Amino acid sequence: MIELLQEYWKPFVYSDGQQVTGLAMTLWLLSASLLIGFIASIPLSIARVSPRFYVRWPVQFYTYLFRGTPLYIQLLICYTGVYSLAAIRSQPLLDAFFRDAMNCTILAFALNTCAYTTEIFAGAIRNIPHGEIEAAKAYGLSGWKLYAFVIMPCALRRSLPYYSNEVILMLHSTTVAFTATVPDILKVARDANSATFLTFQSFGMAAAIYLAVTFALVGVFRMAERHWLAFLGPTH
Repeated sequence: MIELLQEYWKPFVYSDGQQVTGLAMTLWLLSASLLIGFIASIPLSIARVSPRFYVRWPVQFYTYLFRGTPLYIQLLICYTGVYSLAAIRSQPLLDAFFRDAMNCTILAFALNTCAYTTEIFAGAIRNIPHGEIEAAKAYGLSGWKLYAFVIMPCALRRSLPYYSNEVILMLHSTTVAFTATVPDILKVARDANSATFLTFQSFGMAAAIYLAVTFALVGVFRMAERHWLAFLGPTH
């Protein structure tokens, strides 16, 4: 174990000397996909609860598609399937984008987490007490102002416990990134195992790193919940 740590602690944490690897790569994949998915999910969640079927149904189909298929298959389609299309290779920008493993991985992760986040936020919007919306309308808020100043801030706060689960699940889902040859934590563990045959130690180290990151994320979300959801607690 000591020999493994001496030789592979740098690749496990941040770099193998040539490229970013391990924990640093996993955190980059996680943060980039969550940021893109979060930003895209806000307008999509509003469309998801729209009374107009032609606005609601395309979003519903998207969330059904990406929640109903495994992330591993979605990554394979983005990484190898899309690039196999002649129409993609004939466009210089698309060809350059889908030829890069990192771009394909982040795209697959972002589309997947966006689908789940959209449903989380849409559910929170539906569960906002009707009295809060009526009070906002009584103050003259309507249309985009109602969503910007009342509905979405309230929905985002109430979604924190559910969104924290999605963030942690997304962290664990990054383990499929090695399929696209992205050197994340699991890729480093597999390489260490192949080189040293220390299977338990190699994958045990990877598990310990994921556990530490998960513990840190849980702590951050617990503090956020205590701060932004205090109004839902019992009154004293």
